Amino acid sequence: MTEYLRNALARARLTPADVATHLAVDPKTVDRWLKGRTPYQRHRWTLADLLGVDEADLWPDVASRRLPVTSEVRAVYPHRWAVPRAVWHRHFQSATKEIAILAYSGLFLAEDTGLLHLLADQARAGVRVRILLGDPDSPPVAARGEEEAIGPEVMAARIRNALTLYRPLTTIDGVELRLHRTVLYTSIYRADDDLLVNPHVYGTPAPKAPVLHLTATPGPGAATTYLDSYEHVWSAAQQDSS
Repeated sequence: MTEYLRNALARARLTPADVATHLAVDPKTVDRWLKGRTPYQRHRWTLADLLGVDEADLWPDVASRRLPVTSEVRAVYPHRWAVPRAVWHRHFQSATKEIAILAYSGLFLAEDTGLLHLLADQARAGVRVRILLGDPDSPPVAARGEEEAIGPEVMAARIRNALTLYRPLTTIDGVELRLHRTVLYTSIYRADDDLLVNPHVYGTPAPKAPVLHLTATPGPGAATTYLDSYEHVWSAAQQDSS
């Protein structure tokens, strides 16, 4: 199994130090994995996602014992900042029908020019793109600014900056932008049936909170719960009129 991991790192052109940084672990931990120690499940999922492979490709013996109840969870990242840029791009690039974003500002995506071009290309290819941001003048946005200890003015300014960057996308057919006045408990980033969800933690900025990579499966499940939540917020939101 060690060779599977070494070969995958070589194909991805990543060093053990790169992996340690992405997963927020000690480099010695990665060295132990390369010497044969099996990572904890959350690290296996995250590392497989980073390398763009399935867990079974790296640890076939362990993956064969996975329980069906975990089939929705593809990866767990300890922090949003630990999600590699390539994962965000691959996530949205994989969509063939729909992309949906729900956040207060989503500024970290809006500042990625390459990702904005990707969203534009996806929309031109027929993928529906929906973007839901917080109304900068709403009480929930002010409250979130206080919770993150950055102040309501800073949170509102982040949203206005993001709107400036997202709005050009709305000139493309299939792209919609709305503002919500909802108290968000989770930011949601959808690509068809795959979701990256970023739960909000009181007193913790979103970049420091965890991210789960979920895949919707038939029947009720965690991913379906988030998909339904998105639709509730979307139906109550107002179209951006600026």
